[in-house]
Amino acid sequence: MIIPFNIPCSVGTGGDFIKKALANGHISANGQFTKKCQEFFESRLDYRKTFLTNSCTSALEMAAILCNIKPGDEVAMPSFTHVGTANAFIRAGAKIVFVDSLPDHPNMDPVHLASMTSRKTKVIVPVHYAGVACDMNAISRIARKNGSVVVEDAAQAVGARYQGKSLGSFGSFAAISFHETKNITSGTGGLLVVNEENEVIRASQIWHNGTNRAEFEARQVDHYSWTDMGSSFGLSDLNAAFLYAQLLDFMSVMRRRRDLWDAYFEMLKPGEERGLFRLPAIPADAEHNHHIFYLRFPDRQARDLMIRNLATAGIQSVFHYIPLHSSPFFASQYTGAPLPNCQKISETILRLPLYHSLTKNQVEYISSKVLALSPVPARVSG
Repeated sequence: MIIPFNIPCSVGTGGDFIKKALANGHISANGQFTKKCQEFFESRLDYRKTFLTNSCTSALEMAAILCNIKPGDEVAMPSFTHVGTANAFIRAGAKIVFVDSLPDHPNMDPVHLASMTSRKTKVIVPVHYAGVACDMNAISRIARKNGSVVVEDAAQAVGARYQGKSLGSFGSFAAISFHETKNITSGTGGLLVVNEENEVIRASQIWHNGTNRAEFEARQVDHYSWTDMGSSFGLSDLNAAFLYAQLLDFMSVMRRRRDLWDAYFEMLKPGEERGLFRLPAIPADAEHNHHIFYLRFPDRQARDLMIRNLATAGIQSVFHYIPLHSSPFFASQYTGAPLPNCQKISETILRLPLYHSLTKNQVEYISSKVLALSPVPARVSG
């Protein structure tokens, strides 16, 4: 490929910080750079307490433990999401209730959510697809009505906001990803956000393999022991060092992605006007982080042909997700109603390359090929 779909972000002095972590003699979890990263998120994004984890899925698994998920507990989430969203709760024995997407965006539809939830719903997991905020006002109202805990899957949403407030700060808990495909990365890694003060100590114990090691290190107890469920959820300080270098350039990384995203949008407007595809829909109260630039084609055939056409031009484009309710693992278990919006989005969405080292010239080249090679439809369906 001339232009791959993704190249991991590598700004800053990550190599120097990794050498410093080695020199410090602490390269396992909870080292100097782990603490620096957590302090950044707590001071800059208004999170009450954060725990750097070895993946976003691990952060969600911690949230499932904190929510005391038991076999049979209902957990509502969109079907259009990464499998990690569901796995974290499935492993705890939850009954997953899948919610349809909005007609014009992959995020969960609050109206459908309201119809699918009740006092039995223990947890609601909104997923902020592409760093675009779900309707957190509506979701929060539904959660309060049912007594449900909100766990934000903000895997793609670092730095994004809703009505001026950071995504990840609305729910009792939230999970963020630093996978190599994200705006900023530690290679692999994640962050658990704990916004409830009375859950911080327990979250720390879960993070420390289910022990009160933090209290021991603070000399509050004379030994540490097993106090709760937990696991080795922490991130190596080598990875944290690489991440911290990017955090120092956080705003410049975000501006760079915004400029590239905006360039795509402007260059591809003529395609939407000609009915070739639809551009991303961004709600007025959502300040997104320009994580994904996607198009929606009239049907699956047009989308798949576009992928092949771009490949011949040396451009790698991809689609995701296969809806979880119709996936090979879950389809035989699913007894709910069809989720037409989710299914339609899955069949028509196409992601274009978007990463920090992508150039404006490359965006122009990709856009020109999209406009030239898009199949001409009879009409663009909703």
